Amino acid sequence: MSSLERVRSEFVASWHSFLRRRTAVFFTFFFPAIIVVIFGALVQTQPTGGGLFAEPKEYYIAGYLAVVVLFTPLSRVGSTIARHRDGNRFEKLATTPLTRSEWLLAHSLVNVVIIGLAALLLLGLSVLVTGASVPLSLATLALVPFIALGVTLFCGLGAIIGSVAGSQDGVIAASNAIALPLLFLSDTFVTPALLPAWFQPALNLSPLTYFARGVRALTYSGGEWVGNLVILAALAVAFFVVGTVAIPQTD
Repeated sequence: MSSLERVRSEFVASWHSFLRRRTAVFFTFFFPAIIVVIFGALVQTQPTGGGLFAEPKEYYIAGYLAVVVLFTPLSRVGSTIARHRDGNRFEKLATTPLTRSEWLLAHSLVNVVIIGLAALLLLGLSVLVTGASVPLSLATLALVPFIALGVTLFCGLGAIIGSVAGSQDGVIAASNAIALPLLFLSDTFVTPALLPAWFQPALNLSPLTYFARGVRALTYSGGEWVGNLVILAALAVAFFVVGTVAIPQTD
């Protein structure tokens, strides 16, 4: 089998494994949907009222998308690695031609498809439930590489977490401990103006910041987004490489 065929085979296996886990399918799409309903429809934004949701509703679309791009890859890839290690699956994979980079690429592609569908659902809900308006232009299609690169980046980070954590419970705990601070300290829901001046430069240390700023430029502000996409691409490659090296091997 060629490298492409091996990736395709692992992709198909991982895709069917995801579909068999009905609870995972449900919460993958239900969790982001409930976020939009709670914050977008119930809490709502108050552009002149000050506070946490003081920006127009379109401002927070980037935050809604960041939820699925961040949480889903971290937990899914990390848990998969922990589960494979517990079941000695990597020992079996070591006897096949499938390389660690091909394995991670296949699982990253599965997550790109899953989260792409979830992101499409979120955009639709944002328009229908909150009344937000998303610009329809050729530039808006750049959301696709932003989502694909963001997912790949956090799949790499998930692989690192899964390789370091001792169990699936440890993966979930570590993923949440990393994801929750990143979600609220990456220019997503909390605007930089609400943070102390001394902390604001630290926002640039979060890879999720470049995703959020780029997506916001495409869906709300209309500002420059190419630079954020380039930085996100470089970080995605770096995390993918490190994640590949971190995957357990038995040879």
